[in-house]
Amino acid sequence: MARIEGVPPTTPTALLRVSEWFTRRKLGRSMEPLRGYARSNAVLLAMAGLEMGMERAKRIDPRLRGLAELRVAALVGCAFCLDIGSSIVRNLGVPDAQLLDLNHHRESPAFSAREKAVLEYADRMTATPVDVRDEDVTRLREFLDEGQLVELTAAIAHENLRSRMNHALGYGADGFSTGGVCALPAAQTGTSH
Repeated sequence: MARIEGVPPTTPTALLRVSEWFTRRKLGRSMEPLRGYARSNAVLLAMAGLEMGMERAKRIDPRLRGLAELRVAALVGCAFCLDIGSSIVRNLGVPDAQLLDLNHHRESPAFSAREKAVLEYADRMTATPVDVRDEDVTRLREFLDEGQLVELTAAIAHENLRSRMNHALGYGADGFSTGGVCALPAAQTGTSH
């Protein structure tokens, strides 16, 4: 249950109406966090700006990006982000085996060397303190060019913001993965970094 009450449907701001329109267009419906963010127009505007900007970042394979974002959600333990993220990556063609093995990606045969490098990078970026080493970036350069590496880094950082904010505000699963496989929080599977 959310820790703050979102803006009631009867009193949306113009910015919230526009944000919900974009969300319905992309996902087929609105989402609870938007109404919570709308308690501060400045925060809603900042989050909408980041979302729109990241939507234009198209150099990185969307499946790789989605897996990295989902791994962040698993590490943070954000139920909302795991729910919606699992749905998004399933729609991108990520197999159920990868969702089920996400928290064991290092040993899992379900992931390619490229996917493992990306997931390890997400692990290291999400660690507190951040634990990215030169060799991590060198390994990624085997698979990604510099523009792709920048987009991946931004996507992981952005998901850290979303997951930590949604988790702290108490947004839980919202039914995006009903009837489908959903990745689990890392703490629930006994793994972290």
